[in-house]
Parts: sequence; structure tokens; C-alpha cells
Amino acid sequence: MVDATATAGYPVQLTVPESNEVANWRPLVHWLMAIPHQIILYVIGAVNGIIVFISWFIIVITGKLPEGMANFMIMYQRYTARTIGFTVWLTEDYPPFSFDTVADDPGDHSIQLSVQAELDGRNRLTVFFRLILLIPLYIVGYVFFLIAAFLTFLAWFAVLFTGRYPEGMRNFVISTFRYFTRLSAYAFLLTDQYPPFSTSE
Repeated sequence: MVDATATAGYPVQLTVPESNEVANWRPLVHWLMAIPHQIILYVIGAVNGIIVFISWFIIVITGKLPEGMANFMIMYQRYTARTIGFTVWLTEDYPPFSFDTVADDPGDHSIQLSVQAELDGRNRLTVFFRLILLIPLYIVGYVFFLIAAFLTFLAWFAVLFTGRYPEGMRNFVISTFRYFTRLSAYAFLLTDQYPPFSTSE
């Protein structure tokens, strides 16, 4: 597996399979196969939003993030990563309907995500201004997303006709995937460590 980890020391670790081989028919049906997971994501995403909102108040008042809330948000991030990774053919491994609220990945899928959530000694000031601090990250992320979306569109044809995901395109998509995984962890108040403006390892 390729370690698509954030910058060394960053408390978010994402791994994806390294193979560029993709069955030609998969781009035609993966989006259909992912629909049940997308529906579930919508539901648990709504719950996650409520938990993030409540967590903001708890952290600002107490300087602590309850472990149960952190683990739910990590589960949501992990489920999202697996669903998106499958949808854009980064893996042929169908995501399990798994809802383990644990920080370390249970290892039941080829796309794995572990987050070292900061529970105590939180920086209340950066949490208070988190929405403002996220603005530059989202501006840069929007550019990365547009490029990755265009490359995914091109890769759709490449996979359809050759059965291979072009390595350069795939690597950029994974890098963008990594960037938004870090960003999400920061947005969900799981860490106070500001994500780097980079798609590099």
C-alpha cells in the first residue's frame, strides 16, 4: 500500500492501495454501487455536523474534546474516505458498512484512516476562530479540487480504454484526497495543528 500520509508528524494518516490497475467496466458502475454509502454518508454527516457544533462549545468552555465525540467524527471521516476512494476508483475494494468509532483504523478495508485526536489541552483561541482560519485552506483546496476533478474526468476515459489509472493523474487525485482529509480533521476540531498548504507527502 502507498502511504498517502500527511506531512510527517501530522496527526492524520491515510493509506490507499498502490495498484494502478482498474477493471475497464468499473468507471461505468462505481458511482451506482456507491449510492447506498452516499445515502448513509448524508445521514451520519448530518449527525456529525451537530457533534462538531456541540464540540466547539465544549472545547471553548473546557479546553477538552470528549473522546466519544472525537471517535464519531473520525468514523465519519473514515467512512467518507472509503466511499470517495471507491467512487473515483482508487480501490476496487467495496467499502464495508462499518461504523467502528475508534481512532485507529480497524483494517477492514484497503483504504485506511487513523487520526490522533487532541482531547486535552486544546487551544481555545484557534478553536474559537476556526471558521475564519479555514478560509485560506478552502480557497487553496478549491483550486486543488478543480484540477483533481478534471483529471478524474480524463482518467475515466483512460481506465475505460486501457484498464489503467494514469499514475500522474492518480497521484494528484490521492494528494488532493490527502489535503482534504487533513482539512476535514482540522475543521472537525480533531486537531489544532494547522494543515500545510501542500499536496506533497
